[in-house]
Amino acid sequence: MEEFFIELLKEYGYIILFVWCIMEGEMALIMAGILAHTTHMHIALAIFVAGLGGFVGDQIYFYLGRYNKKYIAKRLHTQRRKFAVAHIMLKKYGWPIIFLQRYMYGFRVIIPLCIGLTGYDAKKYAFINLISAWCWAAITTIPAWILGEHILVLLQEAKEHWYVAIPVVAIFMGLLIYAFKRIENKILNERRDRRHAVSNS
Repeated sequence: MEEFFIELLKEYGYIILFVWCIMEGEMALIMAGILAHTTHMHIALAIFVAGLGGFVGDQIYFYLGRYNKKYIAKRLHTQRRKFAVAHIMLKKYGWPIIFLQRYMYGFRVIIPLCIGLTGYDAKKYAFINLISAWCWAAITTIPAWILGEHILVLLQEAKEHWYVAIPVVAIFMGLLIYAFKRIENKILNERRDRRHAVSNS
């Protein structure tokens, strides 16, 4: 199965990379970097294709928010807290959030939807989103390309000692979620404090 998957990547690598980056991305970018390291992909073309995939994925979410407001509000009512945080961040920081949202756990889908729900200019969003997607692709793919041999060794070690990797990944993800929860709570508390200050003035 593993050999079949690797051969599939070698044969249809750019198509798989494009589709994979529409849906998610980081693992696809690391795989692209490794394949570029082993000369099965061209690094510049891999970054170009991956960036386009990331761009298309976020554009889909943006237009879902723009033209399906009632559906989004109904389907994502359980995510109201995150929508509130995303809206506050957009108002406070503006367009740089379009760059940063790709690295924000739990907000990668919420922020494009939230921007779509607002009256944000579609052409401006598309331009910033495209540049952001190519930067994101380069930032993740190039280190994997440079460190390809080391990553392959680590993957082999992880394959042989998978039971060690599980707690490490669990701890890392737990810390990441905790950090973003702290940021989310801080933003919501600041908003609440401002409301109290306005109501008491």
